[in-house]
Amino acid sequence: MCRIFGFRSVMQSGVHRSLVSADNALMQQSCRHPDGWGVAYYVANAPHVIKSASAAVSDHLFRHLSGIVTSETVLAHIRKATQGELSTINTHPFQFGAWVFAHNGNIAGFDGVRDQLVARVPPILRRFILGKTDSEVLFYLILGKMAQRHELHRPGFPLAEVASAAREALAEIESLVGPCNPDNEGPPHDTYLTFVLTNGHVMLGHQGGKQLYFSAHKQRCPERETCAFYSGECERPPPPERGFVSHLIFSSEPLHGDNVWIPLAPGDMVGADGRMQMQRFHAGQPVDRRTH
Repeated sequence: MCRIFGFRSVMQSGVHRSLVSADNALMQQSCRHPDGWGVAYYVANAPHVIKSASAAVSDHLFRHLSGIVTSETVLAHIRKATQGELSTINTHPFQFGAWVFAHNGNIAGFDGVRDQLVARVPPILRRFILGKTDSEVLFYLILGKMAQRHELHRPGFPLAEVASAAREALAEIESLVGPCNPDNEGPPHDTYLTFVLTNGHVMLGHQGGKQLYFSAHKQRCPERETCAFYSGECERPPPPERGFVSHLIFSSEPLHGDNVWIPLAPGDMVGADGRMQMQRFHAGQPVDRRTH
C-alpha cells in the first residue's frame, strides 16, 4: 500500500535525507509504490502542497522539492492505489484550509458504502470532496467531527479534540465495514485506516492496521554542539503519556540514522500540539480531553 512521512519540530529543518537519500527514504520506496506522490510543507502558517501522479523515483520535481524544503512541519506521501484512478486529484496529501491529510490503507467495499459515508460529512464540507478515493472521504469525515468541536481554522485546535474527532469518525466507518485488520501483511482490500493529519501546529498519527512508527528522540544528535535548539529532550526517550518533545516524526518504516523509532500498536494514536506537547492515546481507552 502507500507510505507516509510526517515531521513536526521546534525548528525549521530540511527533509532531503528522509525523503531522498536515507535507506528506506520515500523515493526508494516509490519503486514499490509508483502511483503518485505529494509533499505538504508550511510557510508562514500556510500549507504549500505539491503533488504528482508520477512515481517519485523517476520524477525530478520530487528530488528538487525535497532538496529545497525547509519547514517546521512537513507531510509527505507516496501512493499505491487501491481506490480511484491515477490522477493528481486522487493523490495525497489532501488539503482543506490549513489541514492536510495522508492515509495508508483502504476501506473495504468502499464503492458500496461511499454514498453513506459521504452523507455523514456536513454539506458545507461535502462539496469540497473532489476525487474518488476512500482516503479523501475519511479526511472529510474527520474534519466534520472536528468542526462539531471547534472552528476548523483555529490554529490552536486542541490535540485531544482532534484525537476524539478521529476516533468518532473511525468508529462510524467500522460500524459499516467492520473493524480494521490489525495484520500489516493482511489482504490489501481489507480495511486499514493508518493516517497522519496536521494543520502545521497540531500533528496526529493513527495506526489503523498498517504499521506506523514515530520518533521523538535520537540516540545522539550529530548537531548537539552547534544547534541552538538542542536540549535534553533531543536524546531522552519521550514521556510515557504526555510531555514536551523537540521533534515528532512519523514514518511507515523506520529510517536509518540517529532517530529512535517506536512502533504504534493497532488503534493507538500519538500527536503533538502547537507547543510541542506530545500526547499518546491508547486503543480502547477514552481520550483525555483535559487541557494541561
